[in-house]
Amino acid sequence: MRKLRYREALREAIAEEMERDPNVFLMGEEVGYYQGAYKVTEGLLERFGAERVVDAPIAESGFAGLGIGAAMVGLRPIIEFMTWNFSAVAFDQILNNAAKVRQMSGGQFTCPIVFRGPNGVARQTGAQHSQSFDAIYAYIPGVKVVAPATPADAKGLLKSAIRDENPVIFLEDERLYGVTGEVPDGEHLVPIGVSNLVRQGATATVVTWGKMLPAVLAAAETLGREGVECAVIDLRSLRPLDLAPVYASVAETGRALVVQEGWPYGGVGAEVVDRLQRECFAQLRAPVLRVTGRDASMPYNKHLEDLSIPSAETVVRGVRAVLAY
Repeated sequence: MRKLRYREALREAIAEEMERDPNVFLMGEEVGYYQGAYKVTEGLLERFGAERVVDAPIAESGFAGLGIGAAMVGLRPIIEFMTWNFSAVAFDQILNNAAKVRQMSGGQFTCPIVFRGPNGVARQTGAQHSQSFDAIYAYIPGVKVVAPATPADAKGLLKSAIRDENPVIFLEDERLYGVTGEVPDGEHLVPIGVSNLVRQGATATVVTWGKMLPAVLAAAETLGREGVECAVIDLRSLRPLDLAPVYASVAETGRALVVQEGWPYGGVGAEVVDRLQRECFAQLRAPVLRVTGRDASMPYNKHLEDLSIPSAETVVRGVRAVLAY
């Protein structure tokens, strides 16, 4: 095991896959000479050259489309958006080309492409740069969507995504880039579509993913000191969705809370709640509740921004609300 920052784990995954497979290349805004907007791609241009680490103009639809075409003819592009907010400009390419080409060509074409970059709230970047795209992309058939919360999962899931024959939406987080964690030595792959039981507990089950995991774990520690033991499950993959460990935990606890950063209306959390209340109806002793971001565009003001997304304190209140039934 080694201690790596989240951004270093991502960089290692990209470099190892580029070494392993000459068809893998990286393209995006500032990935080369600037070493990456968040320094994820630092050193890769010098190591692999300008033909495989390609600085693209600020034209997301153009370089996303170029990447899709490259994937259709046998290459394996990694397309970096400086932020997932900018992917809105390329949404047609992802929705109508990458996600559908395999079906519409009757399997004659595959599209092994990874779209990656920071997702959700950063720090005072304003309403147009603070949106969580989890639910938007998880809604689309034909793509896979992952949201790693730890350096180990960031590396293992990115390597799996690069090797996948389907388009993968890879949601990182600016606030996690500097987080340090243990990463296994040698080859490390985490399969897409497998959730992770992070913490055992018999009182309540808390389901989350991405940046919310640290807040949920902090809340679980606080509640544990009061004798409330929460099981914590990190989904890691939002499409496909692995809820088998959640069902098993809820069968024991009888109570569940889903925590997400994004907007509540039509969110991934709503999908999880729907499945839980259908599949675990007989085991539930209380309604499945959610803790979400505010149903509004993100304010710029720091204090209002902090109040707009879940924290450890709001998760604690959510668990107590579930236990109150």
